[in-house]
Amino acid sequence: MTNRLTPITEQRRLDVAAARRERSLSALEAALPGASQPRGFRHALARPGLQVIAEIKRQSPSMGTIKAEADPADMAKRYEAGGAAALSVLTEPHYFGGHLDDLVAARAACALPVLRKDFVVDPYQLAEARVAGADAALLIVAVLGTALGEFLAAAKGYGLDALVEVHDEAELEIATAAGSDIIGVNNRNLSTLVIDLAVSERLYPLMPKNTVAVAESGLEEVADFTRMHRVGYDAVLVGTALMRSGDPTARLKALLDGTHA
Repeated sequence: MTNRLTPITEQRRLDVAAARRERSLSALEAALPGASQPRGFRHALARPGLQVIAEIKRQSPSMGTIKAEADPADMAKRYEAGGAAALSVLTEPHYFGGHLDDLVAARAACALPVLRKDFVVDPYQLAEARVAGADAALLIVAVLGTALGEFLAAAKGYGLDALVEVHDEAELEIATAAGSDIIGVNNRNLSTLVIDLAVSERLYPLMPKNTVAVAESGLEEVADFTRMHRVGYDAVLVGTALMRSGDPTARLKALLDGTHA
């Protein structure tokens, strides 16, 4: 695990321990039958053309404050109108200013499938995500390592798709061996925070052919979208470029129209 992730994941373990004291895993699981039906996150990304996972993110350690006053329901509606295939909602509170309630509000405001974007360190968070209405959850190989397979099984058991995030060849090998069917390549180096789109280009040919491939981080212009589309990616995950736009609907439409022109 990189130093950048260590304080975040250590805090999330403390958060999960506190959450378990308030509501046990068995109590969460008892609420699963009442959760809304999954909307098919993987299916939405596998459609023809380059799809966009539009992210709701108020702040980040690398960018600082992005849009502190962002209303998740409003952003969800704007993203849906702009042509997003799915949403990503940051629910980590300490470093990203998110909350699970943001996911609930965003999902209720649109018809798109929603990814819980967080730092999953315990299967408890997967049950929590599904009860809240999430359709998918992020699993980071740099956090989970070879335990990834157990978390994939837990996600499937709860009815969640899983976006498995990798940063290099070794992590991609772990993701592939575990049977991941949605793999996201994060172009950001977690040690230096430097972004390099060549990482996505380098790793794509190593993915199994049936994988839904997602490029993440540093995608801001039509040229970036086009570059990933030409490589073969099914989707891109975009947050900062849309959150900082005065009109995220128009911005997203322009990116998609320019890519598919």
